[in-house]
Amino acid sequence: MPPLIRSPLAPRVALALLLIAALALPTVAVWAGEPFYLRLGARILVFALAAVSLDLILGFGGMVSFGHAAFVGIGGYVVGILFAHQADGSTLFGWPGTTNGYIVWPLAMLAGGLAALPIGAISLRTSGVPFIMITLAFAQMLFYLMTGLKAYGGDDGVALWSRTSFPGGPNIADHATFYYVSLGLLVAALLVCWRLVNSRFGRVIRGAKDNERRMRALGYPVTRYKLTAFVIAGALAGLAGALLANATLFVGPQYLHWSRSGDLIVMVVLGGIGTLIGPVLGAAALLLLEEFVPEAMNLVHAGLGEHWKIVLGPILLGLVLFARKGLWGLVTGGNRP
Repeated sequence: MPPLIRSPLAPRVALALLLIAALALPTVAVWAGEPFYLRLGARILVFALAAVSLDLILGFGGMVSFGHAAFVGIGGYVVGILFAHQADGSTLFGWPGTTNGYIVWPLAMLAGGLAALPIGAISLRTSGVPFIMITLAFAQMLFYLMTGLKAYGGDDGVALWSRTSFPGGPNIADHATFYYVSLGLLVAALLVCWRLVNSRFGRVIRGAKDNERRMRALGYPVTRYKLTAFVIAGALAGLAGALLANATLFVGPQYLHWSRSGDLIVMVVLGGIGTLIGPVLGAAALLLLEEFVPEAMNLVHAGLGEHWKIVLGPILLGLVLFARKGLWGLVTGGNRP
């Protein structure tokens, strides 16, 4: 499949165009009188952050985690639980609830990273299919744990009637402000991940993906490096969960379900495994397809939109067969042999 852009500067040009489009979206949405697109854009940025965190371990470390959504859900529940305790004036282990973002969002990252530590330590004792199944098992255990927490809504989850506050800082109750904050955090996460994968640390996890036995023979503590990457990815996913809770004003057990992890893997594959920026395109593509394809199919026949993923299947198949680097490779010419 020929690349869409053949210039050797295409990746930088594509990045610049993508950033310009992201920055311009709120202005265009307001000008067009369509605030819905602003909320959809914020949702895309949140899932893009979660997909980038997964790409760090999947694309560069070869760790196929089928439970990555668990860390997203944990980050979301940190926001929801602290919100619930502030709303009813109760305490959590003697501490009052809060909606202060300077406290809540770092706690969401900490919770995601701490949860990833034991899960990664156990899962990384295996590889391949056993690794996938262990991460899936942990995610499902956490899913059923949250389902059984009747104090926090159980199956119904926790509803938020306001977003996190930042005293003296940005007012993310405003949709445009929340969008730009999400964009800033996504860009920051991309820069951190880019720096990691291009450092000695990144070379080790990439080398372990290609030949772990050789890296061990060279004296590298491969498991320690992979576990560190797993914890960093969990922390970033926890931040994405905090943003998701604020974007939807809701957090529920479905955020931790294995099918949500599957969606994140699809975003990474769709955009381009091991590209970092590709999962951003993958998140945008999947959520746009999810939003608009069902409507188009319902125009053809009522109720047909429920089966919209029949369109997604051939797209994924084509990318896997003909585009090694997904959508990002198509745009930049990175799929050339």
